[in-house]
Amino acid sequence: MKMLRRLTLPLALLAAPAFAQTTPSPYDTVDPFIGTGGEGHTFPGAVAPFGMVQLSPDTDTTCTIRDCYDHAAGYRYDDTTIQGFSHTHFSGAGHSDLGDFLVMPVAGDTVALEPGDPKKPGTGYRQHFDHQTEIAQPGYYAVTLTDSKVRAEMTAGTRVGVHRYTFPAGQAAHLVLDLRPSLYNYPGKVLWSSIRLWPDGTITGTRQTRGWAPDRKLYFAMKFSAPLADHAFLDTEKHVAYKGFQGPGRGQDDLAEKAGRQLVARLDFGRLAQPLEVRVAISSVDEAGAMNNLTAEQGDFDAIRAKTKAAWQKALGAVEIAADAPMRTTMYTALYHSLIAPSVSSDADGRWRGPDNAVHKADFTVHSTFSLWDTFRAEHPLLTLVQPEETNTDFVKSLVASQRVSPFGILPVWQFQGRETWTMIGYHAVPVIADAYMKGIKGFDAKAALDAMVASATYGPYGDLKDYMALGYVPIDREPEAASKTVEYAFDDWTIAQMARKMGETDIADRFEKRSLNWRNSFDAETGFLRARKSDGSFRTPFDPTAINYGSDYTEGNAWQYSWFMPHDEGGLIRLLGGDDATVKKLDAMFEFDNSKLDYSHAEDIAGLIGQYIHGNEPSHHVAYIYNYAGHPWRTQERLKQIVDSQYKPTPDGLSGNDDLGQMSAWMFFTGLGFYPVAPGSNQYVIGRPFVERAVLNLPGGKHFTVRADHLSAANHYVGRVLLNGKPLAKGYVTDAQVRAGGELRFVMQATPNKAWATAPADRPYSLSGYGAE
Repeated sequence: MKMLRRLTLPLALLAAPAFAQTTPSPYDTVDPFIGTGGEGHTFPGAVAPFGMVQLSPDTDTTCTIRDCYDHAAGYRYDDTTIQGFSHTHFSGAGHSDLGDFLVMPVAGDTVALEPGDPKKPGTGYRQHFDHQTEIAQPGYYAVTLTDSKVRAEMTAGTRVGVHRYTFPAGQAAHLVLDLRPSLYNYPGKVLWSSIRLWPDGTITGTRQTRGWAPDRKLYFAMKFSAPLADHAFLDTEKHVAYKGFQGPGRGQDDLAEKAGRQLVARLDFGRLAQPLEVRVAISSVDEAGAMNNLTAEQGDFDAIRAKTKAAWQKALGAVEIAADAPMRTTMYTALYHSLIAPSVSSDADGRWRGPDNAVHKADFTVHSTFSLWDTFRAEHPLLTLVQPEETNTDFVKSLVASQRVSPFGILPVWQFQGRETWTMIGYHAVPVIADAYMKGIKGFDAKAALDAMVASATYGPYGDLKDYMALGYVPIDREPEAASKTVEYAFDDWTIAQMARKMGETDIADRFEKRSLNWRNSFDAETGFLRARKSDGSFRTPFDPTAINYGSDYTEGNAWQYSWFMPHDEGGLIRLLGGDDATVKKLDAMFEFDNSKLDYSHAEDIAGLIGQYIHGNEPSHHVAYIYNYAGHPWRTQERLKQIVDSQYKPTPDGLSGNDDLGQMSAWMFFTGLGFYPVAPGSNQYVIGRPFVERAVLNLPGGKHFTVRADHLSAANHYVGRVLLNGKPLAKGYVTDAQVRAGGELRFVMQATPNKAWATAPADRPYSLSGYGAE
């Protein structure tokens, strides 16, 4: 590396990593507690990179539909009790579900089989905990349960979670296995469940639920390091007066198998001389799949932990970062959060459950948990840089395979464990596929992928695409959130055109490029805002650009945020707004808007406000970079500092909004490096300003791309010059090809803005209709 070229060092040091050994490793720098408080909705538990199992504590699953938002990930940092440890969780979602197969250790002679009231200690198996006893690292979590003094440890492999419980000496050891609780709870969510004890001591079971995803089936297989001494399987729908187990004894509930809608199990192990290890595998296919997954991933707690730690060290080692300690923690934790989803969905034998609720077989690793409305923006573009090509290929193949077996013939919208939730808008699997293809990622059938993209973009019943195709916009009198849908469809259309043109499919490219200009049909040049039109062509009135109402003109936002969403054609927007100065004036008005008289408490996802810029939700994420398109890149630099300083910190409440399966984190990671993918599919990263002194991207293929920031300090937050491989870079962007080729992007920072750099129209980022008068 270039930093060593002028040094004379012993060979042992020349072979060392780029950054000093006194600096904590990337693995040791990650703090999984970031985002577990506030609005982040992350979990601190154990997960492998893209792992099927997310084994984590749940502090409350007793919430109902109306109040589960704060506990969307199961754990909330300001809670004081733990209900148990379950095997499936979302990282930062704006909606709750999962929390499958909850396990809780109990010590002593009395075992309660109800969780109890968190406000009334001792009323159930729930227990207190203290943050001082917690440890959270990638792939590992531990805590001491205050009431029982049990030390609980968790680790996870790809399809296996492993618990280790150290019980107090002389105390009888028990586990409660509760199949009733879920995140996003409501009466009747569990449609059916079953549990079975096999002669060798293995326990298997299943649960069928209707929650965020309808009719979801999940299976488990569980083995123990010590033999069962006794057990009871209860259906509490039939045993409503059952309060718990008092001492030894057998009866009608010690059956080897039980089925019902409200099952809970008591598992007794007697007094143990060694910690109890519990290996659990899951499968969305069947119990045999779960048992096979358990067999396929061998090893005790320490072996699985070591293997997963090595996997995280490799994944996090894709980037080497030098920065002050808080920023380094923020950056590596952001990278960690970006590597949790999409999660593995297929079993070790290749079987997977599709959106048709049928079982299929694949010759690649199928992934699910696609939060595409969020993650197409920065999360997936980041993965193309920090993950091997085959991983990104598997993502694309998973999307296309899902479309192939979809009852509707369209790509996933918001999918987990193969089940579609129909949440959010757009057909944003399209830009994920197009961006990968445009960057040269191969290994998938491009023709089949393009066919799937076109099929999704032309399925008339979905989101009123029928009217969009006929009128050039989505009419608000026929479809809610019409203004947002119009511009999001238009961007997705442009990415289809990009991929089709590169493939030589000119007719498809021309057709969808024309459609991509439909954003203009919902833009009102008179007011300067995106607005919803009715089917007769008129704009809906009355109009208030600050109004946020779900089911109205916009999706989780208002006219202020959505009026900037044409990432492929910001030059066209600038013309409609009256030019560069008018655009900058409007951007400033957005960031400096006085919100003191507005109340957005009814809108859950509206967090991280800076005027009318809402960083806690995705429609705003590219907006600070639009100053670059208007020839004022130094204003982007100012706004980025404002955003980073106010929206991120290395604390449990360090994320201003839901991490949304890694999108909030990916925004921070890209921005910290000094550039951002405003328009995935353009193969350009718009330059902002770096927040790290140095970073080395260890790219797929063995090449390295280094970012350096000379003279970076709190005072020097403006970019004075940019050099690419030692030569001045006049452009306000760097291309994906330039990054993948390896080299060095050097920023020279200063205290005053450089108002000449990257301001000429020819030096601005890509815009479909260019800059200046048409």
